[in-house]
Amino acid sequence: MDLRGQVALVTGASRGLGRAIALALARAGADVAVNYARSATLAQEVAGGIAGLGRKAVPIGADVADFAQVEKMCDQVIKEFGKIDILVNNAGITRDTLLLRMKEEDWDAVIDTNLKSIYNCTKAVARPMLKQRSGRIVNITSVVGIMGNAGQANYAAAKAGIIGFTRSVARELGSRGITVNAIAPGFITSEMTEGLAEEVKRSYLAQIPLERFGSPEDVAGAVLFLVSPEASYITGQTIHVDGGLLMC
Repeated sequence: MDLRGQVALVTGASRGLGRAIALALARAGADVAVNYARSATLAQEVAGGIAGLGRKAVPIGADVADFAQVEKMCDQVIKEFGKIDILVNNAGITRDTLLLRMKEEDWDAVIDTNLKSIYNCTKAVARPMLKQRSGRIVNITSVVGIMGNAGQANYAAAKAGIIGFTRSVARELGSRGITVNAIAPGFITSEMTEGLAEEVKRSYLAQIPLERFGSPEDVAGAVLFLVSPEASYITGQTIHVDGGLLMC
């Protein structure tokens, strides 16, 4: 897939899924703005990897839950690259616990980082995309937002909200050549999932028809497709990258 001449902004790109997505976009020819919240060193490493592929990369620190910081970030991307063609809303956190034990700050933190950030970043890039009458927006949700999961009421609520947001904004922006889609990963090996108990991992594996956990690169491949010209007639959709964990 040829993305030469395209500029991408990937949130939460210093590690895990975001890192894999940023590098995949660069391999396809895109220049990439690497957003991070705290891991400046890791973001710089990702940017270095992108530069090693012959593409331009700029690490940009911003809390995507803060609209003022997001606006400043997008202004910086446009100043550095001249435009934004692709937005991948990937930033996310977990604060897992059962509802009766969940603190209000745990709820707020997950909703702000995982859901409000989607609103902030999409709103910020929508205006320049509308002016250029083109754009690709991909939101990273989760199968948990569809099926639910005990101990993740905050995470599931945020991820379910992303799906509704994706469908609504796809209807709003479609007439200007902007597609908005979501990807719902299943069990993807990452730093976020490494802390799960082995019995939990075995339980998930038993439910996956492909009999393996996914990799960040599996998700990155789906992103590449959705931002490519080959997906120009796809919008408002949620693609499950879950090995068959959730079939509906």
